Amino acid sequence: MIDKSRLPSRHVTLGAKSSPHRSYYYAMGLSEKEINQPFVGVATCWNESAPCNISLSRQAQATKKGIKDSKGTPREFTTITVTDGIAMGHEGMKSSLVSREIIADSVEVAMRGHCYDGLVGIAGCDKSLPGLMMAMLRLNVPSVFLYGGSILPGKYKNKDVTVQDVFEAVGEYDAKKISEKELCALEKVACPSAGSCGGQFTANTMACVAEAIGLAIPGSSSTPAPYESRDVYAYDSGVSVMKLIDKQIKPREIVSRKSLVNAARVVACSGGSTNAALHLPALANEIGIKFDLMDVAKIFKETPYIVDLKPGGKYLAKDLYEIGGVPIIMKALLDGGYFYEDCLTVNGKTIKENLENIVVDYGSQKIVFPINKPISPTGGVVGLKGNLAPDGAIVKVAGMKSQFFKGKARCFDCEEDAFKAVSEKKYKEGDVLVIRYEGPKGGPGMREMLATTAAIYGQGMGEKVALITDGRFSGATRGFCVGHVSPEAAVLGPIALVEDGDEIILDGKKGIIELLISNDELNVRKKKLEIKENDFTSGALWKFAQSVGSARFGAVTHPGAKKEKKIYSDI
Repeated sequence: MIDKSRLPSRHVTLGAKSSPHRSYYYAMGLSEKEINQPFVGVATCWNESAPCNISLSRQAQATKKGIKDSKGTPREFTTITVTDGIAMGHEGMKSSLVSREIIADSVEVAMRGHCYDGLVGIAGCDKSLPGLMMAMLRLNVPSVFLYGGSILPGKYKNKDVTVQDVFEAVGEYDAKKISEKELCALEKVACPSAGSCGGQFTANTMACVAEAIGLAIPGSSSTPAPYESRDVYAYDSGVSVMKLIDKQIKPREIVSRKSLVNAARVVACSGGSTNAALHLPALANEIGIKFDLMDVAKIFKETPYIVDLKPGGKYLAKDLYEIGGVPIIMKALLDGGYFYEDCLTVNGKTIKENLENIVVDYGSQKIVFPINKPISPTGGVVGLKGNLAPDGAIVKVAGMKSQFFKGKARCFDCEEDAFKAVSEKKYKEGDVLVIRYEGPKGGPGMREMLATTAAIYGQGMGEKVALITDGRFSGATRGFCVGHVSPEAAVLGPIALVEDGDEIILDGKKGIIELLISNDELNVRKKKLEIKENDFTSGALWKFAQSVGSARFGAVTHPGAKKEKKIYSDI
């Protein structure tokens, strides 16, 4: 029996003063024995918003059994998600990044209000993964993260397909390359099961991050959502969190700068989502260490691209699972000298210990390449810096034929205007589409641009134009698409000063984003420019805009651990 006298739940379960609190637990059918055990929050993002989330409740039940069998008392609760695939391409996407903060905040206040001793977080959609991990680091109680798993691939004309193919098919339809009948046929088969988007998009990228930083059980991220074998990982997550409570091993002992570097390497080598460059700094903020966009970009630049996954490559998350999952990627990096081996993980073992018996068979599979024979010598995601983005920007180069682009600006002050121009084909080869006032403050909410980028690709213009924005891109985006341009237009960043016809140079190999305009001319333009206000003057989006910081530092909404005086786990 674990001694509760130093755990948070003592405030609501021990002594005469807790008699009213205990009466509530008796009302829910708990026994005296269960009340005297550690309380573990089981936070899920289960809902009926999208396939990403519909298997999470099932997995929560297996998690709870693992906790119960280990002499703990699970307390299940849910939080929200905003599903990017459904929010994409319209105003709903403004809520996506906001949801990350709401998820982290809601889990924090639920844990604080009820004094739970540990946490298992189960997530599916893009922002729910970093949101739950942020809450774990913020609360610093023993915690385990569990990914709900990826969707199975759809089949269309004997090819594996994902929702990315549907978004791109919209562009093909606009270009009259396919019929409405073909588009409808594809949409009906692209997403055949529960689970998150099947490529190395944001959800699977952040699931890889969860294993790399040590918050998830090794191997737990790759198993597809419908497989009942996921329930074994869920059960083990429940067992693991109880061991962590017993030993008082907390997330901030697991997640360090070294483990964040490991995570960035996994993202880079797999051609993962550019959104990781937003979420990793946000995780770093929760533990009070400096790890911003440019730190992430430096690691990306140093890391070979060795994993052939969509959207830049050929294979899906299910294919990675069939060769051994995320541990195979990590072992390839470790064998190549690109991974810190001494970082602790939630099973109580180090990275080295977890990977000791993992063997990467380069002869029997074509997904993971050796470090000395990479797909390309630098990471699938690179950082850019220059007079157009003094605080940095980011681009996914995985699968691109060229990392250099020079063209003339076409400026749009919102995504809708850009999408309209694309769908009506009112752009040409060599254009650099500039979408601004879509940053964290300016949007507000820093929208993803998948609808626009996918339409461009579907029209056959994917690498014939470039796109830059102070907003974000989906993990499914491909082509020369530069996001997270900082400072953003809403705070008079240089992107606000660009005019139609200005020449822009983008160079992924040199890490350059330059506006070919003199400083004198830019200063003249800046004096004439007025701050553009958005339409959101109340509600959640307004609140987000008041507190959110730069994309360079993760677009966070609070000061983080560097300012905290009291940690929840110490109450």
